[in-house]
Amino acid sequence: MLRQRSHDPGGADGCRPEGAFGGPSSSHGRTAARRRLGAADSGWRDDVKSGVDASTAVRRGTRLPRMRTIDWVDGGVELIDQTALPGELIVQRVTAVADLIAAIRSLAVRGAPALGVAGAFGVALAVREFAGDAEGTARAVRAVEVARPTAVNLARGVRRAAARLDDGPEAVLAEACAVRDEEIAASTAMAAFGADLLQELCGERPRVLTHCNTGALAAVVGGTALAVVFELHRRGALAGVIASETRPLLQGARLTAWELDKAGIQFRVAVDSAGPFLLARGEADAVILGADRICANGDVINKVGTYAHALGSRRAGVPFVVVAPESTVDMDTPDGGAVEIEDRGSAEVTPFSAAVNPAFDITPHDLVTAIVTDRRVVRLDRGEKL
Repeated sequence: MLRQRSHDPGGADGCRPEGAFGGPSSSHGRTAARRRLGAADSGWRDDVKSGVDASTAVRRGTRLPRMRTIDWVDGGVELIDQTALPGELIVQRVTAVADLIAAIRSLAVRGAPALGVAGAFGVALAVREFAGDAEGTARAVRAVEVARPTAVNLARGVRRAAARLDDGPEAVLAEACAVRDEEIAASTAMAAFGADLLQELCGERPRVLTHCNTGALAAVVGGTALAVVFELHRRGALAGVIASETRPLLQGARLTAWELDKAGIQFRVAVDSAGPFLLARGEADAVILGADRICANGDVINKVGTYAHALGSRRAGVPFVVVAPESTVDMDTPDGGAVEIEDRGSAEVTPFSAAVNPAFDITPHDLVTAIVTDRRVVRLDRGEKL
């Protein structure tokens, strides 16, 4: 079911692009009222035909690869609430910094590139919400910057937009929209580089195993690793996909499965712990996944479970390929040991006992075959450096 959750509407300022999702700004207050989006609402794909309820179109598997999963629309941020998927497709409208921070912390918006965009838009919200209050603006900007500690894109997006604060709200918004546009362009470039590499490494029709969610939900449109999968499918060069379920919140079983289904790609979901065994049994030709931070030495910080897949890949002798934009490469951090790893607490795991729940793990660079960015392919297995 496709719904919209609306917070305070903003003004008509902003950089709402042609083709952005969401309809006109709602008049609902901050009671999180919702309205169902129909085919008449602007921004949805042409193949949601006139007279067809959009929720019906989604249930039928309408492909929505061009939909922007986070954007600036009519003075506020609109984003797909990823916590509601796949049961409901809800667009959440945010015009208060506190609400954006809540969306980031709850994982309503997640994925390194999308977090960078959210961070930049958070500064644009702050400069409007705290107009004339420099201290309030600074506090709000800092709160967005530290909302989650591990993914480098969030802080980078905030700092980049905040660097324009002295130039006024419109300059801040223009910079935030530039962050968004660069991530959109990066997705297209990574898709091509990554598909070429996988065909070089694995043959014309590779079978891939992927972990967590690295599609449009994580990167505005297209994605990182999943954009490569989409490109292989477009070429008629994809022989199969295994999506690791990604516990405890099932970003693979919920989000990646949803995106693959909407793209018309056949796939299987695997329990996390089965990945190395499936690789050993020869059921995938490569592992391809994203990153939340890539350190200067090539260590990869990504969703917990990545390290196990890297070990399984090495043992099985299959390529382990990381796809992430240059905005995720952190040359200021020497190695994975210098990165703060977020622990999300016991509640996501079990109500019955204490639990250890790291959101990410560290894959050493010597287990990585290649890093694909929007500008280059770095073959770590050949001794190349970032």
